[in-house]
Amino acid sequence: MFAVVLVGGVGPRLRQLTKEVPKPMLPVLHRPMIEHLVERLAAGGVTDVVLALGFKPEPFQTAFPDGRHGDVRVHYAVEPEPLDTAGAIGFAARAVGVDDTFVVANGDVMTDLDVGALVAAHRRFESEATIHLIGVEDPSAFGVVDLDDDGRVRAFVEKPRPGEEPSNLVNAGTYVFEPAVLDRIPAGRKVSVERDVFPGIAADGALYGVSTDDYWLDAGRPDLYRAANLDLLGDRRVHDRCEPIAVTSTVDPASTVANSIVGERAVVGAGARVVDSVLLPDAVVEAGASVTRSLVMGVVGRDADVVDSMIGSDGHVADGVRLHDGTAPETD
Repeated sequence: MFAVVLVGGVGPRLRQLTKEVPKPMLPVLHRPMIEHLVERLAAGGVTDVVLALGFKPEPFQTAFPDGRHGDVRVHYAVEPEPLDTAGAIGFAARAVGVDDTFVVANGDVMTDLDVGALVAAHRRFESEATIHLIGVEDPSAFGVVDLDDDGRVRAFVEKPRPGEEPSNLVNAGTYVFEPAVLDRIPAGRKVSVERDVFPGIAADGALYGVSTDDYWLDAGRPDLYRAANLDLLGDRRVHDRCEPIAVTSTVDPASTVANSIVGERAVVGAGARVVDSVLLPDAVVEAGASVTRSLVMGVVGRDADVVDSMIGSDGHVADGVRLHDGTAPETD
């Protein structure tokens, strides 16, 4: 079974971290997010993954140089121009000749969803498309669905106004499609799966949804990407756990690291304090510096104080500087 994985976005909300590294290649559990996703898909019966690529395809091709991850074959479909979500799905599926039931997944979603169970539900429904749903407190920023008692989607509304949501069940970014869905996606055109395709399938009575209470997180925002890492330190995840400090890092014994991830080759100096934060590979926190609730890919100088901030690979917080609710380098 094929899966199309959408990894072509530019990750604007994480731009300090994604200038050189595409968002799905950012680490979670000391490994790229995309590796976790491929393994979850494999556990659900997927044998072939096609990455729908646009922005910076080379890091993905480097990550899977022999075209495999474990037992899963990895294929690449590089869009000639941005085609939006449905356009990317159609382009990638046609590139590898998909002609049977297939899975679609967003590349920046972290979840414990049982993909095999979603596929089994899709087959029971005999639907054209089945989407994974999660209940959230504020559904207005998502694609929101209204289900009947049989799981059929009565309505699919993309980002409704607050107070106008038909339910609190939102599109969680994993789908099962029949090849007939591709007939709804004109080749070579920008088409949105959320705004164009799902409402049409729902209007035909062929869209179903499966709601679960699995762990689910869209890691596209700085606070949520940080949470995607720190959640691995507790008991929120069913299958994954994380050793907080990578074996190749250097953490001075006179420093304090609490509820934080220290990535590969990262350095924490003497007297430094790192709390509720993620130090990405090659990050440096120099002696006496303090980092709280932040993401660091670059350098935090001696005795600097960084709170609720994001430091990119080319970011450098100078010695003694106080940076709260900021970025380095500053956002354009």
